[in-house]
Amino acid sequence: MLILGIESSCDETGVALVETTGDAVPVLRSHALFSQIAMHQAYGGVVPELASRDHIRRVLPLTDEALSNAGCQLSDVDLVAFTQGPGLAGALLVGAGVAVALGAALHKPVLAVHHLEGHLLSPFLSADPPEFPFVALLVSGGHTQLMRVDAVGQYELLGETIDDAAGEAFDKSAKLLGLPYPGGPHLSKLAEQGNPQAYALPRPLLNSGDLDFSFAGLKTAVLTQVKRLVGADLSGLLAAHAADALSDQERADVAASTQAAIVEVLLKKSLKALSHTGLKRLVVAGGVGANRSLREQLNAARGVRVHYPELHLCTDNGAMIAMAAAMRVRAGVWQPGAALHSFQVRPRWPLDELVAAT
Repeated sequence: MLILGIESSCDETGVALVETTGDAVPVLRSHALFSQIAMHQAYGGVVPELASRDHIRRVLPLTDEALSNAGCQLSDVDLVAFTQGPGLAGALLVGAGVAVALGAALHKPVLAVHHLEGHLLSPFLSADPPEFPFVALLVSGGHTQLMRVDAVGQYELLGETIDDAAGEAFDKSAKLLGLPYPGGPHLSKLAEQGNPQAYALPRPLLNSGDLDFSFAGLKTAVLTQVKRLVGADLSGLLAAHAADALSDQERADVAASTQAAIVEVLLKKSLKALSHTGLKRLVVAGGVGANRSLREQLNAARGVRVHYPELHLCTDNGAMIAMAAAMRVRAGVWQPGAALHSFQVRPRWPLDELVAAT
């Protein structure tokens, strides 16, 4: 079965082809991706309307590119999968509309996929795929969750953020340091030049006794530290240019200290989740999963087998959507729509609501 996957939940348009045959592991045939980062940089973040319009421009050319790279025709596609949610409503509607139209035109089934399930199963595309069961740490721009995963569609929420996600903590702290959008990767790169022990930033909920996260207070602590270093009035408005007064080393030290705080929380909560479940296998997925410091510290943990998606598949992409669909088909837990002519998107869709259909 040849599956076409379409991802359009935020600021990346992704299209991919995954092939599944019997009990064999699904194989990625091709994928094409366009990132809107350059367009959104001028605004310091994603502008939903602009994102939606750009998806409209990109999705069909990317579909042609993916088909061409795989040496396939559109008529070869057996199933069309798309991201139903969570994400930006307008952006999701673009991918959903194109997928449903293709399904209707080809008289092929259409499968709606949960965006986070795509991230969750993306390590199965790697050269070192995991085995069930495992604990998953989902760390993307808007989500930080720990899940127990027993099989495709069998997920138990162990803990999640009660406010900002880890990715948001990276991005917001980076903005306070005057770094360009998207801030997380820039902060991580700058942190390599700094001292992670330079400033004692808080580790929220580190010893809370549960598996939940909280990163909103860390952003405030970073702002306070920056203002303290430059002697700014802490009672005033957020000093957008306060970081300009920092020396290069101070800026690097703040970045390193911020990254150290986030990584320590993610590391210790993940290890606690493994201890709580009695499992020894951890999957890390989502954009923050590409962070070098996080990977190094998780890999150094004793008695833990850690799996990641390939680096180029950590951010949003069509391959993970096609793969999630392929694994649902393979496991027999899917509810296809036969050439649907109507559809809905789910901008808010908790992963633990995803129930396997048998």
